[in-house]
Amino acid sequence: MKHVAVLMGGWSAERPVSLNSGRGCADALESQGYRVTRIDVDRSIADTLARLKPDVAFNALHGRVGEDGTIQGVLEILRIPYTHSGVLASALAAQKDLAKVILHAAGVPVPHGITIDRHEAARRHAMAPPYVLKPINEGSSLGVVIVKEDRAHPPQEVGREDWPYGDLILAERFVDGKELTCAAMGERVLGVIEIQPVSEAFYGYDAKYAKGGSKHILPAKLKPNIYHKVQDLTLRAHRALGCRGVSRADFRFDETKGEEGELVCLEVNTQPGMTETSLVPEMAAHAGLSFGELVAWMVEDASCDR
Repeated sequence: MKHVAVLMGGWSAERPVSLNSGRGCADALESQGYRVTRIDVDRSIADTLARLKPDVAFNALHGRVGEDGTIQGVLEILRIPYTHSGVLASALAAQKDLAKVILHAAGVPVPHGITIDRHEAARRHAMAPPYVLKPINEGSSLGVVIVKEDRAHPPQEVGREDWPYGDLILAERFVDGKELTCAAMGERVLGVIEIQPVSEAFYGYDAKYAKGGSKHILPAKLKPNIYHKVQDLTLRAHRALGCRGVSRADFRFDETKGEEGELVCLEVNTQPGMTETSLVPEMAAHAGLSFGELVAWMVEDASCDR
């Protein structure tokens, strides 16, 4: 019986989501016959893991440390096989400005964007509205500011003294249209979901994690060629960044632009949420995999040197 350490919690801004993901994954793994130890990660995690000596580390951490290559480096040093992407892919995907360069070079369309100091972005418009400001290395839509076309003054919130997301931010051209997402599971691509936020204007934190915060349409109602294009670009993005295990790519599709519409990739998430409202478990279920089978596949896929 494999001993699996489920890493959850941590100290990033996404700690609550990680705890939910970790508990759900731990319960599912126990139902699949694994011996599971739940670990709320703190700064003594290397000592804890060295003492426990698990066969596999299931990474259910979200945000910094958990998905930026840091915990992956610790696991490589300890030679504990782990789930999801390795050090380099995790670091690249977490750094949104660098990930865009890689994706563009691989033929994955991305919205035009620039990096800018947040204080500068509060003094002057980073680009002609509408545009989006986002931290370069946060997830779950934390710190995202949408600057609408009719906004005369630059957003002051990014210049606040208590802004917790770092000084360098990414400004991107706003792309209207449908919110789409798709996941790669190894070399297999899953179905495409259209996300329709219920209580927010965009797919923000509450829409992601609150029950009933968004409506998921699976399979997304798209022309077959667009549906397959989303799947193709998801796998291309997964490969370009060097992702392993499960990753999820998020897109915007504006069907009003041109004959085929405009499809752009917003980002790739190497640590997709695994809560009851999360997207990847829903895609897996649509493909015939139970939640337990999904997490068991991830454990059996675990390795070092990812």
